[in-house]
Amino acid sequence: MNLTHLKQSGLNLISLKQIGLALAIAGALAACKKHDDAATAAVATPAPAAAPAITIDASKLTALPHFDPTDLDANTPICNDLNAHVNGKWLAANPIPADKTSWGNFNMLGDRSLEVQKQIVEAAGKGGFAAGSNEQKLGDFYRVGMDEAKVNADGIAPVKATLDKVAAIADTAGIVNYLNDSFAHGDNQVFGFGSAEDFKDASKSTGYANEGGLSLPERAYYLEPQYKEIRDAFLAHVERMLVLGGVDAAAAKTQAADVLAFETRLATASLTPIEGRDPANQYHWVSIEEANKATPHFDWTKFLAAEKVGGVDGFSLSQPKFFAEFDKMLTEVPVTAWQSYLRYHVLNDAAPYLSDAASDESFGFYGKTLSGQPQQRPRWKRVLGTINGTMGEALGQIYVKQVFPEESKAAMQQLVGNLRLALKDRLQNLAWMSPETKAKALEKLETFDPKIGYPDKWRDFAGLSVDGKASYYANVMTANAFENAFRMAKIGKPVDRQEWGMSPQTVNAYYNPLKNEVVFPAAILQPPFFDPKADPALNYGGIGAVIGHEIMHGFDDQGSQFDKLGNNANWWTDVDRKQFNARTAVLVKQFDDYTVNGKHVKGQLTLGENIGDLGGINIALDALHKDLANKRIGEIDGFTQDQRFFLNFATIWRGQRRPEAMAVMLNTNPHAPEAFRANGAPSNMDAFAQAFSCKAGDAMVRAGDKKVAIW
Repeated sequence: MNLTHLKQSGLNLISLKQIGLALAIAGALAACKKHDDAATAAVATPAPAAAPAITIDASKLTALPHFDPTDLDANTPICNDLNAHVNGKWLAANPIPADKTSWGNFNMLGDRSLEVQKQIVEAAGKGGFAAGSNEQKLGDFYRVGMDEAKVNADGIAPVKATLDKVAAIADTAGIVNYLNDSFAHGDNQVFGFGSAEDFKDASKSTGYANEGGLSLPERAYYLEPQYKEIRDAFLAHVERMLVLGGVDAAAAKTQAADVLAFETRLATASLTPIEGRDPANQYHWVSIEEANKATPHFDWTKFLAAEKVGGVDGFSLSQPKFFAEFDKMLTEVPVTAWQSYLRYHVLNDAAPYLSDAASDESFGFYGKTLSGQPQQRPRWKRVLGTINGTMGEALGQIYVKQVFPEESKAAMQQLVGNLRLALKDRLQNLAWMSPETKAKALEKLETFDPKIGYPDKWRDFAGLSVDGKASYYANVMTANAFENAFRMAKIGKPVDRQEWGMSPQTVNAYYNPLKNEVVFPAAILQPPFFDPKADPALNYGGIGAVIGHEIMHGFDDQGSQFDKLGNNANWWTDVDRKQFNARTAVLVKQFDDYTVNGKHVKGQLTLGENIGDLGGINIALDALHKDLANKRIGEIDGFTQDQRFFLNFATIWRGQRRPEAMAVMLNTNPHAPEAFRANGAPSNMDAFAQAFSCKAGDAMVRAGDKKVAIW
């Protein structure tokens, strides 16, 4: 589905396959087991009575990144380029590893988190844990996934039964039946279907049917001439994948053309990434009767029954244009072309869990061609990625016991409180906003729900079975089906406000406008973002700016369309909204003017994140000044507290990307490249210019009608 940018206004990009169904509303990690009421429970799972202890050897972990004054580049004036001054030397000395498309502090923390996780699952895999315990499931899942010899020996046999189902499709009814069965097993094809808070009544969950089905990053890759080489490479990849699946070479060429034509038709009816950011394009509630009229060849009553969703009278058919095209394709596209499309997706979706031949072929296109990544990640990292997408909280329960002290949670709670007070002051003194809208904004701020470190109530995985003797693919499918049943069981029920959308071991943070919540997983609460032993400037310039960023998502161009209860409702006067739009338009222009390798950043696509950065750093600096009011902290390493604040803010955005990955990012990612996030917000702040004695005309000093001031 395509609600990711709205449902998850995150600090940094995480792909749908990393986030999973929960945050994507119908993400890419979905697929096979009948509904089990135990899957909907959310209580702590007791540890086995005689289980061996799992402990982490911290000496084996990669060192944490941090702000280091020796990294600063004296040859690049800070008033010309904050990012290059702080990060240029480090980036030049630390090229992107061969198994990465990007490299920087987020990646380093992510790798460290994986190192902790590896120790946990390896210990669990040694056995000694009670059958049915989280440790047993994690250990067996990991051990089976790491058995490369068995995975290679199995070849494509694990998906043969599904391929046979595709081959047996004979008509439109057969297509519909296949789709119903696939979705019931958690395998979303052509479109996405999931659960989320209802736009109009965020206290309850509803179903969301959203456009999908594309293999390339977005619609332009199918329709615009400059992407012809990528389309040609995609065709060749599909041919090779089909041959691996048992299709003869001549037929594979014809079927690959079918796949591209099929997806091109879907793309023509799909939203652009910028259109996808508009909440108006993400919710279109219809009764089941109306849905059936909109797609006369696809019966939603039967679809919902297959998903075991009952007692509801409607759902969001979120993009009517797309589903009208989907319905036409059910009868206009030959059954053989449908089979080609479904056959390829069965194979490619399963490829990470099949033999090296299949996995390498999929990586060859999506990793090398599209993203420029020379090598696959080590197998252990890929298997852990799958575990995080299917049993993330089960692993997270053990992770936080090892690495997240309670004092960190207490310190974070204080920081969040300070940031809220700083924003409250700004709102109360905002000159351009009317008292009427201001009162609503303050109400929304008061109802923010911060979540720190890990959930107060852990999800129960008692209904999930992991078979230590089954194929890797079979365990993945079972886990995906369990996840799907969990999501489907929410529809029509009250929203669980204690539930998290990220696991604690995820290096990220997010704001969800439908719950009006900000969430900070344990893994990001480390240097350079947060260190309980650091001076205030580093913490406010790091995690303080992150907290501020997420809070400000509630007041960005998307979040500001949701009220204090999470409902998509207007709480603005018309005049205030016009004022807001005029101010954000200046920020759009600022980022439109940034270029990488001759390609422009899309200011409208990245607007929400840029509003978050600008507002977040401002209220973080305000909070720092309040914190320092009764403290006397002199220069440290030759820098004042304000200077260290901005230096560490730039440090958290230390990062670089391969050209191919950067091109995809500019087209599809709601986040601007790291260098512009380091420079963009500070260049609009008088406090930055004052801290470093920058002058008018310096590149880091925006003035007049180019200076952005919103919140």
